[in-house]
Amino acid sequence: MSAAFDVVLPPWEQLKWVCEKPLLYRRAGELGLAVPLTYAISSLVQAEAAKLRFPVILKPNMGGRSRFARAKAVLTNDRAAFLAAYAWAAEEIGGDNVVVQEMIPGGGEGQFSYAALWNEGAPVAEFTARRTRQYPVDFGYTSTFVEVVDEPQLIDAARRLLGSIAHHGLVEVEFKRDARDGSMKVLDVNPRPWTWFGLGAAAGVDLGAMLWAIQSGQPVKTGSARPNTSWMYLVRDIVAAGRLISSGRLAKLAYFSSFAKVRAWATFQANDPMPGLIDVPLTAWRVLTRRILSAILTGKCLGRRRDGVSSTAAEPDRRDR
Repeated sequence: MSAAFDVVLPPWEQLKWVCEKPLLYRRAGELGLAVPLTYAISSLVQAEAAKLRFPVILKPNMGGRSRFARAKAVLTNDRAAFLAAYAWAAEEIGGDNVVVQEMIPGGGEGQFSYAALWNEGAPVAEFTARRTRQYPVDFGYTSTFVEVVDEPQLIDAARRLLGSIAHHGLVEVEFKRDARDGSMKVLDVNPRPWTWFGLGAAAGVDLGAMLWAIQSGQPVKTGSARPNTSWMYLVRDIVAAGRLISSGRLAKLAYFSSFAKVRAWATFQANDPMPGLIDVPLTAWRVLTRRILSAILTGKCLGRRRDGVSSTAAEPDRRDR
């Protein structure tokens, strides 16, 4: 594509160290950054022999179009469910590409992001945000309510990580606070525009406009993100908030109060309401298909259990990267 487009990214030999999760966790560990406990499993034989601390999640090494990649993360609470899920994931993308990782406790309230524009190995503009609510509420397929927060430790960690590959372009680095020790653990890096990209412009840090200015040779106007500024994906946030309220994890007053800080919406714009209206049936369809996918996986798990999936644990084969 570089023959027709200006690709604002570092070469793949540098970029792969943050795009491929095993390499990301390896690099983060080398830099002294906290990462989730990740097990060294690349085959069903190793999966059957591994000694795991449940619950664990399975996720793809990188994104893609397989059913497993679209699911983003699969939670397993016992060995039988884990083995069935691993076998299914391995069939989808290959055992070498399945990441098996500890489940860090907590939901969206512990999810944070570093958002920035880098130019030739240095940050041009950056800010931090909390992905306070997400859908689903424990495994966010997408954020639904994101707010600007001040988290200096994220900036330091992200600078060290991105500086190690001389990053160039847009980037979001995802973290999760581990309530067990208070550490911020690196989860993922997205070197592209992300779901709540519009929050930056609403908070006074228009990363897209800055990128255009840099590539056009124009002066770049930088600034700091305004606090108490939020972004909301209304349709999905209603569902997420409903589940949190029903489980006692969110007060109704706190939910309705959060609307006062919203300055950017995922799909709605007063002068162009059509995308927001179309999004309602599209979201319903996506939720339905995700439930069908979950049912397929559950059926596979049950089928494999009936077929006698081994649950015998042997010596552990893992590493904390």
